[in-house]
Amino acid sequence: MRRIVVKIGSSSLTSDEGGLNREKIAFFAGELAARKQAGDQVLLVTSGAVAAGFRAIGYSSRPKAVHEKQAAAAVGQALLMQAYNEAFSAYGIGTAQVLLTRFDFSNRKRVNNALMTVNELLSRGAVPIVNENDTVAVDELKFGDNDTLSALVANLCKAQQLVIITDTDGLYTADPRNNPDARKLERIDAVTDDIYRIAGGSGSSVGTGGMRSKVEAARIAMRGGIPVFVGRVAEPGDLQTAVSGDGKGTYFDTKQHNLSTKKQWLGFHSQPSGQVMVDEGAEAALRSGGKSLLPVGVREVSGEFHPGDVIEVINRSNLPVGRGVSNYASWQVRAVAGLSTDEVQKRVDVHRIEVIHRDEWFTLSP
Repeated sequence: MRRIVVKIGSSSLTSDEGGLNREKIAFFAGELAARKQAGDQVLLVTSGAVAAGFRAIGYSSRPKAVHEKQAAAAVGQALLMQAYNEAFSAYGIGTAQVLLTRFDFSNRKRVNNALMTVNELLSRGAVPIVNENDTVAVDELKFGDNDTLSALVANLCKAQQLVIITDTDGLYTADPRNNPDARKLERIDAVTDDIYRIAGGSGSSVGTGGMRSKVEAARIAMRGGIPVFVGRVAEPGDLQTAVSGDGKGTYFDTKQHNLSTKKQWLGFHSQPSGQVMVDEGAEAALRSGGKSLLPVGVREVSGEFHPGDVIEVINRSNLPVGRGVSNYASWQVRAVAGLSTDEVQKRVDVHRIEVIHRDEWFTLSP
């Protein structure tokens, strides 16, 4: 049994003027139902609440003010779930609403509770339908778009594949609509600066995410050991071909392994309380040596933090190396930075000599 996360954006579910397109929703429900009938577990990450609700609440165009978008989302989310419930019921499949914010992921207890809920829903044969809780989310707590949310959900539930559905058949070296030399990238095994440059920017008038946000989502999922498909699912059977490796899009491959929930939280969700700069030897030990961070490798400390807080580690070029849970308070690290283990034990009283133990560490780049 495979576990697959499928993300569908606003533009794939609504008309250009706004409002739900029931035919499109019925089509995607059929594609997902076919995967369930084949024995897969499927989770759906959907956009579309604001687009579905803004006309129903009386706006003539998609609103821009936060409170207006939140009002539209409150109306649209109910309409969206009603449409999905009706579409999936035609196949005898139940649905469940799961609304999340960035804060839910930043709190280890809340994210574990979300995982247990999703696992129970899947074990009961339901399709969890995940969306951002737009009604309460504020800018600093938003995912930015549901592409990122889909990657985080795929990592959280240890999916075997993430399928991001878009209205183009993959990532091209240039815009194929106006460049006859544009070439589709069939497979990508690393998200480089060139890939980001190719991906460009903006999305559609009804959605928020362009190809760049999908590439960023692919990077997050790949870092967690999950392969990604980004492309078109527009005809019956397209989801099957996408999952089987012959889809109309671009495949992002990875050799990474699934991350534990704790490592995911450290790398993608935690909020660092402070920062330490390390020398070249400590950076190499953390990146590729599988070692802990000792005081001798620390050069500078910024911010105020306490034992148990997450801190960010940077190198001498001020580039991020990773994050970890500190065993020290900030004043203690300042007192022993650059000192040997013997000297540290004479100066401070800590329960572990490592500033960050390797079991509480996450490297931000592969």
